[in-house]
Amino acid sequence: MSVPGPAGAGTVAQAGVGELLDRVAADSLLAAAVFVAALAALVVLALVVRRTTRSPGERLGRVLAEYDHISVLMHPNPDPDAMAAAQGVAELAATVDTETTLQHPGLIRHQENRAFETVLDLDLDRIQAAAGLDGDAVVLVDHNEPRGFTGDEQVSPVAVIDHHPGGGTGSSFTDVRPDYGAAATIVTEYAEDVGLDPIDPENHDGHETGETLPPAVATGLLYGIQADTKNLTKGCSPAEFDAAAYLYCGIDEESLDRIANPEVDTEVLEVKARAIIERDVRGAFACSDVGTISNVDAVPQAADELLRLEGVTAVVVFGDTDGTVHLSGRSRDDRVHMGKALQATIEDIPMAEAGGHARMGGGQVQIDHMEGIGPGDGITREELHERLFDAMTGDRQ
Repeated sequence: MSVPGPAGAGTVAQAGVGELLDRVAADSLLAAAVFVAALAALVVLALVVRRTTRSPGERLGRVLAEYDHISVLMHPNPDPDAMAAAQGVAELAATVDTETTLQHPGLIRHQENRAFETVLDLDLDRIQAAAGLDGDAVVLVDHNEPRGFTGDEQVSPVAVIDHHPGGGTGSSFTDVRPDYGAAATIVTEYAEDVGLDPIDPENHDGHETGETLPPAVATGLLYGIQADTKNLTKGCSPAEFDAAAYLYCGIDEESLDRIANPEVDTEVLEVKARAIIERDVRGAFACSDVGTISNVDAVPQAADELLRLEGVTAVVVFGDTDGTVHLSGRSRDDRVHMGKALQATIEDIPMAEAGGHARMGGGQVQIDHMEGIGPGDGITREELHERLFDAMTGDRQ
């Protein structure tokens, strides 16, 4: 037997159940909304983590993939490190079906540099103006600001890969590592990032470009590292040794030997001898004016030779050609930052430029500007000589 409840109790009960159902429905919608928001946040976080953990080589590859054709631009008068880095970037571009043209202003004159280009059969294109750049975008290697050609200030690189200090950046990718000894080291790491493994030259036939690292590229990268670190004895980081070990199995030893031991130009030997004979040594510092030359690359080679003198820890050699004085400095003295010393020497001379690392530096001065064209009174060649000593001793820094 049922017992009737108070009047209206059924209506109240129904209302309570309805309110409960509404609340459950509302809570379910809220829970669903919270779940969707949390899921979206996790997706965003995953994308961010993936982007930030993607290796530099993979990131550069994604940038290269955005273009059909790029110019890989080296600095004026490219050395083995610059040419090797350009080789490596071209190989990386091939993995994403992007065509490349390897370009540079200036000339390739140093016998070692010419041997590198010839032995490895490089196809390098010399430009004199920005209009000569070939491709949809520009990638800089072994320098971080375009220079040495007409309109260089108008060039905006999409990527910059360098081991020299400086403020240049790429619009989509910048990798500047002053603590590294060579740009080729950085590019070798990219190759490892994307799985371009070196392969024994004897087993290279049949492997497509973009699948492995060809012997010519591996050989070039190793020599680029050796050249910029004096055979892994100066300016190295652990990365240079790691890169050399990675490349080792893919090296063509015969090609490496031919690059490392080219025939030496007669003038280079003469300029080296002149630098030694005409040297001015004051304490641990030396300076030598080798006069007029025709081979600019003889100047840095003479500086390398002069630094070998017993008791000498910092040197500058300079000589002129075509109205320009070329300076090259070397230092193994912790008191002398050679790049800054050369900058301090020419900082008040219009149109002059100089810089470099602590151990190595270079510069150029137009003779007309040095002697007084433009603002300033100008200086003589003898005064330039004295300024170099002042800079090395710290009096001008």
